[in-house]
Amino acid sequence: MDQMKRAYTLLKDWKGDSYVHGLGVLDQVGPLAAKFGKRALVVSNTTYMKPVADRVVSYLNAAGVELAGNMIAPDAKPNAPREDVYRLESYILHTKPDCIVVIGGGSSIDAVKAANALATLGAKVTPEIDHYFGTNVVSKSLDETGSSLLPVIAVQTSASSGAHLTKYSNVTDPVAGQKKLIVDNAVVPTVGLFDYETTVSMPISVTIDGALDAIAHTFEVFCGAKEETYEKAREIAECAISLVAEYAKVLVDDPKNVKAREAIGLATDLGGYAIMIGGTSGAHLTSFSLVDIVSHGTACGIMNPYYAVLYSKAIQKQLKVVGSIFAEFGFGSPVDNLEGKELAVAVAEAMIAFSKSIKAPTKLDDLKGFSEAHIQRALNAAKDPQLEMKLKNMPVPMSSSDVDTYMEPLLRSAASGDLSLIKAM
Repeated sequence: MDQMKRAYTLLKDWKGDSYVHGLGVLDQVGPLAAKFGKRALVVSNTTYMKPVADRVVSYLNAAGVELAGNMIAPDAKPNAPREDVYRLESYILHTKPDCIVVIGGGSSIDAVKAANALATLGAKVTPEIDHYFGTNVVSKSLDETGSSLLPVIAVQTSASSGAHLTKYSNVTDPVAGQKKLIVDNAVVPTVGLFDYETTVSMPISVTIDGALDAIAHTFEVFCGAKEETYEKAREIAECAISLVAEYAKVLVDDPKNVKAREAIGLATDLGGYAIMIGGTSGAHLTSFSLVDIVSHGTACGIMNPYYAVLYSKAIQKQLKVVGSIFAEFGFGSPVDNLEGKELAVAVAEAMIAFSKSIKAPTKLDDLKGFSEAHIQRALNAAKDPQLEMKLKNMPVPMSSSDVDTYMEPLLRSAASGDLSLIKAM
């Protein structure tokens, strides 16, 4: 089966005309922005991303759209620190644009989503970002105040989180070293645009992080899928994981391979699709407590094999599917005759073998700066009511009272790489 063609079809069926993607499509940003008015606030990195930002500005000008504030607003640092959200809010309030064009990866897009909400609601509800964490708080506030967010055109430049397509905004408190979430359809970008050619200029480490995030999104949603979403989650996961398993190693060996860049871009987009039909769970929850030592997708890539063993009793069907994909591409052995925890361990080992093939870390002890403090932070975060959705999204829903019993041994296992430490739920 042509998995790339399958990916384009899946994404078209989902997003229709609100998503422009492929090779050589960056020039469409001008006409898209012109539909919303004559002044656009452009948010972008202007060092390594300057060639792309300059092209976007030229396309906007050609379509009769000028820069609000006559400047490009600096984007957010990795993991969307809260101070960058407040800074971008001030740019929105001072420049009063007709729309926002954000150019970058997940952190920049997430920061703009949150800043847009703050700029719209800060004077009417509260200017404190903490109020909006959780599910549908922004929508509720918009309804109560009769307000509307500014249109956002999210120009993705990195095969990563799918932020240009989704309802999630991850914001980090750098002092606490903890990431929290806005989950709300109101913050989905009005239009997403992803020219996969732009990722050729990205460091290979960023692309590999995105490839691991694509697996994490589709695997976690598939594992937690309910009956009504199971078949769609399976189709998305099969396609995305196949693309990553086939093409990630190609990119490690040849970072300028455009077909492989396109494949990984499509896989991460499918990851975005997955998290709009279902929720991520354990690996994502733990990743939020590792923001000071490792990038998000890699954190999830480390954790998911261990969570697969934790969930093993509840995800036998899913493990058969995923194990077969990895075996097809040379990671692990066929899993057709395996059952129970033995199946889960085999799939976990295949996922670990894949990560090793792309030179990604496979246990927490591989990470520079990892310490006991990270385990305690992760355990405390799992008990935080604002992150409770991740516990409930688990294939075997966990309560805060279960965290010490099941999650602590899992974290010890992920630290050492010893799968035998995990207590299956």
